Amino acid sequence: MKSTENNIPVTTGKLFGLFLALTFALTWGIAALALIFPRHITALFGEFGYKNPLYILAVYAPAFSALFLVMRYYGLKGVRGFLRRLTLFKMPLKFWFFIIFGIPVIYYSAAFIEGTLTGDFPYSPWYNIIPALFFMLILGPVEEFGWRGVALPLLQRRLPPLFSGLIIGVIWGIWHLPSFFIGGTPHYDWGFLSFFIGVISLSLIMTCLFNESKGSIIIAALFHFQINNPVWPDAHLWSSILFTLAALIILIVKRKEMLSMDAGVTELFLT
Repeated sequence: MKSTENNIPVTTGKLFGLFLALTFALTWGIAALALIFPRHITALFGEFGYKNPLYILAVYAPAFSALFLVMRYYGLKGVRGFLRRLTLFKMPLKFWFFIIFGIPVIYYSAAFIEGTLTGDFPYSPWYNIIPALFFMLILGPVEEFGWRGVALPLLQRRLPPLFSGLIIGVIWGIWHLPSFFIGGTPHYDWGFLSFFIGVISLSLIMTCLFNESKGSIIIAALFHFQINNPVWPDAHLWSSILFTLAALIILIVKRKEMLSMDAGVTELFLT
């Protein structure tokens, strides 16, 4: 299948393959440097974590890859149309309710089950949470220019939303893998299997929200921010379990749309 957006013929498979190749090359290349030369990376840029510019560059790889490819094949007009998807805010109220209230309920319920709900508030004084919130808003959510901005619409040209979301979830989870081996990253002390299952579940939920919002990048970014929100208590295992249950409920309720080839957003641009 070929995209006819802007009348520039580029095959869907080629564009998807290039996106994955660029994204993994940048992120895993930086991760390889951190694993092979940890002392040199630390000496030059500090510990490999949130304050390390190489870490931030690795996290931004999906966005950089997406914007580069849109510019390469569709020019400035394509970039403008692509970024106009940041203006899409319309979505059924129940899904907004889930983003705003459902996600914190899941985290606090998971922490209650796991026994971490009574932990001390990690920011003292309390207003230190403000820069932390701002930083998380411009870190992980930027990934969505790539995963939901480019990769998901391309997959939905070939597959129904259910299978597209599953594939993106698997790729998204594997893309995070190096961070489980590099000290200083947020995933270093986590279990990969529970994280991997949780990421696939989140991908399925985001696929539904993405299509309900007609391809909104900003809603995907806000969902991603809520997932990474530093205010929520830690409960890695049970939060993955509860998000998996939430994904199953959404799949049951929206099973017709998730299995329909006509329900998925496939365009990269707003015209």
